[in-house]
Amino acid sequence: MALVFPAPAPVTLPVAGSDDRFAVRRVYCVGRNYAAHAREMGFDPDREPPFFFCKPADAVVPVPEGQTLELPYPAQTANYHYEAELVVAIGQAGADIPAERALDHAWGYAVGLDMTRRDLQMKMREMGRPWEIGKAFDASAPTGPLHRASEVGHFTDAAIWLTVNGADRQRSNVSHLIWSVAETIADLSRYFHLEPGDLVFTGTPEGVGAVKAGDLMKVGIDRLGELAVRVV
Repeated sequence: MALVFPAPAPVTLPVAGSDDRFAVRRVYCVGRNYAAHAREMGFDPDREPPFFFCKPADAVVPVPEGQTLELPYPAQTANYHYEAELVVAIGQAGADIPAERALDHAWGYAVGLDMTRRDLQMKMREMGRPWEIGKAFDASAPTGPLHRASEVGHFTDAAIWLTVNGADRQRSNVSHLIWSVAETIADLSRYFHLEPGDLVFTGTPEGVGAVKAGDLMKVGIDRLGELAVRVV
C-alpha cells in the first residue's frame, strides 16, 4: 500500500527533565468549568453536567521551557482572547472510568492556553451552530512541557495565573474547578474511549480578555512553571 501523500509528522510535546516526547492524539476541552468564569460569560454557574468541545491535534503548539513562542494573530477576528488552563495528559486507555480511579489515567500535566476567536464563537453560539471556527483554528492551543504526575503529583489545589505585559489578568486556583480533574476524566470517558496521547484542557478561570499584536502573555501554574507567548 502506498500513501497518496506523505503522512504528517505527529504533534509532540516535550517532557520536562528529559529528551522524551509525548505524541498528541486528540485534544478535548471543558467549557465553563470555573463558576466565576461562567458568570462573566453570562451563565448560571450551578453544577450542571460538564460539556466538551474538541480541537485538532495540530492546534497544539509546543512552547519549550524558557522560550517565548511567537504566535500569529489569527485571521477573521477582531476579538482574540486568552484562556489559561491546566492541561491533563492521558497515559492509560479507558472508557466509563470511575471517578475514584480516574487519576490513574492521568500521565502528566502542563500549562496551556485555549486561544479563542471570541467574536466568531459568540456569533456561532447565537446562531445555534458549532464553535469550531472560534475554538479549533490553527495554533489555538499553545502548551508548555509536560510534567509527569509521578513527579509533580495530581492537581486539586494549585494557583493558576496569566499576565499580559506584566499586568495580572487571570489569577485563581484549580481548587475552584466546578468539576475536578478526576470527575472531568470520568465524565469524558462516558462519551469517548480515552487513549494514551489524549490531552484534556480543564477550563479557564475568570478574567478572560483580548490581546493584540505585540502583547506578551505569561501563563503559570504552581509546580508546572510558566510559559511565555507573544502575539505577532
